[in-house]
Amino acid sequence: MEHFIVSARKYRPQTFKDVVGQQAITNTLLNAIENDHLAQALLFTGPRGVGKTSCARILAKTINQDGNEHPDEDFAFNIFELDAASNNSVDDIRSLIDQVRIPPQVGKYKVYIIDEVHMLSQAAFNAFLKTLEEPPKHAIFILATTEKHKIIPTILSRCQIFDFKRITVTDAKHHLMEVAKQEGITADEDALQIIAQKADGAMRDALSIFDRVVSFSGKNLTRQAVTENLNVLDYETYFKTTDLILQNNIPQLLLEFNEILAQGFDGHHFIAGLASHFRDVLVCKNQATIDLLEVGEQTKAKYLEQSQKTSHDFLVKGIELANDCDLKYKTSRNQRLLVELCLMQLASVLLHIDGEKKNDQPYIIPPSYFKEKGIKAVKISTEVKEKAEEKIESEDPHIITETIEDTYEVSETVLAEVETPEKQLSREENIPENVITAVAPAITEKKPILIHTERKTSGLSLSSIKRKKEHQERRVDNIVDPKNLPMSAFTESEMQAAWIEYGKMQDKKGERIIGSMFAMNIPILKDDKIHLELPNQSMKIDLENALPGLFQFLYKKLNNYSIQLEITVNEEASKKYAFTPQDKYEKLREKNPLIDKLRSDFDLDI
Repeated sequence: MEHFIVSARKYRPQTFKDVVGQQAITNTLLNAIENDHLAQALLFTGPRGVGKTSCARILAKTINQDGNEHPDEDFAFNIFELDAASNNSVDDIRSLIDQVRIPPQVGKYKVYIIDEVHMLSQAAFNAFLKTLEEPPKHAIFILATTEKHKIIPTILSRCQIFDFKRITVTDAKHHLMEVAKQEGITADEDALQIIAQKADGAMRDALSIFDRVVSFSGKNLTRQAVTENLNVLDYETYFKTTDLILQNNIPQLLLEFNEILAQGFDGHHFIAGLASHFRDVLVCKNQATIDLLEVGEQTKAKYLEQSQKTSHDFLVKGIELANDCDLKYKTSRNQRLLVELCLMQLASVLLHIDGEKKNDQPYIIPPSYFKEKGIKAVKISTEVKEKAEEKIESEDPHIITETIEDTYEVSETVLAEVETPEKQLSREENIPENVITAVAPAITEKKPILIHTERKTSGLSLSSIKRKKEHQERRVDNIVDPKNLPMSAFTESEMQAAWIEYGKMQDKKGERIIGSMFAMNIPILKDDKIHLELPNQSMKIDLENALPGLFQFLYKKLNNYSIQLEITVNEEASKKYAFTPQDKYEKLREKNPLIDKLRSDFDLDI
């Protein structure tokens, strides 16, 4: 069997032109070599798999070339690689310093590549400082790390720092297409797009995933094979889910989510991906932001098609709901229900109460009337409404209601509709008669119509004074004589039963303190009055706050509206609720004197 070389090694960059996605750094290094401005110490920092070590090797090879060597010459005698993860002691650095003094036998420079330099110990860093600052002219140090913040500042100040960036999805996809072409593999663009996204900016990870998927599907790399092997949710899943949301099809939406869970996917991953999908659809709604969508051309066409079906408000609300579910997922006890609730809310965004959108504009006649008749409703003028509100706020607080007249324009359709007799229309259509009375006279003349509305006004007019007087007379007529209220007799046991029942009602309502207070303190009936003794003043204050509801309950329960409650506080009574260990022992000894003998025989302590 032929030895297999993974793509990450087989297609490792050999020149600066082969490095993917780091053009700014490679151009800087080439210019430094050509102009002889190369620093004695370089620090390459950035995420994993973006080309730090590859660029270090290419640099070491390039500075030793003079044009006469063989193209495959690797200058192995001039390049020294040290893994700081396993060689991080002071002795390892001292050994390295001893080697630096020896000039190269072949080539011009000796290059020392120290990988994962942040793993060096504090003592090793300190031992390395002097050599790093003033090395021999034939020595160049290249330090590589993924965690620059762990390197001490004295090392950073002696190095020329190059920050490697994450490789974009587009650059990774194009490089994978070149690799697939050289390997003779037919690959869908969307399949390579998914691999590039899964790699998360690391070219080495992308090539490793590429090898894995090729081993699974062979020479033909399809989007379905990639999603199945990588266990990722396909674009089609989110397109289908969004269509079901737009159709308000909640049952099928829940079945779709159940199928996703049955395939082994996590609900958190699904809802986070749905939020990202809404974001991508929202990006497609504006031509200026469509370049932010990092997908293939075929998938981009599907996003454009779905963006035409959705509104901007729906997408913003959808992102908000999905993101809120994403934040609450880890702390939720019923995570599946949380996601299902989010999906049901998303499917209900486009629904409105009674099948129509809410409108905060007030109508003189209910909208249902106009909807049945097929005519437009008459809206109150916003200016008139604001003026009326301002006038009400500026007037005296002691005001009563008076009918005034405001002018509104009514369409010809409405005029034709109200040609029926006033009383008949009022009875059949449930419209106030004063409105129809005001509208009817203007039908023939087609003048602005006076519609009666009610607002608050001051009590200075004659009509206001008259109404106020009538209102006071009605209030006098409605006053009930206290002598006519029932005053049935009741026993102490009936009163105590009602008292306990009220305490239980408060306890069920969540008022635990009030409920326990009613259960612990039972009143007595004396001289036709209810007497209650409480152990402290704070309990009395709590009870007095609850008296209005208590009296209303006792009035109805005992059928007596002359009940009186007298509350007293006895501080000494509270002492009986607290017993010291000695008090408890004395009480027990009173009941059974033999307990004293038991204590002495077994030498017990109180």
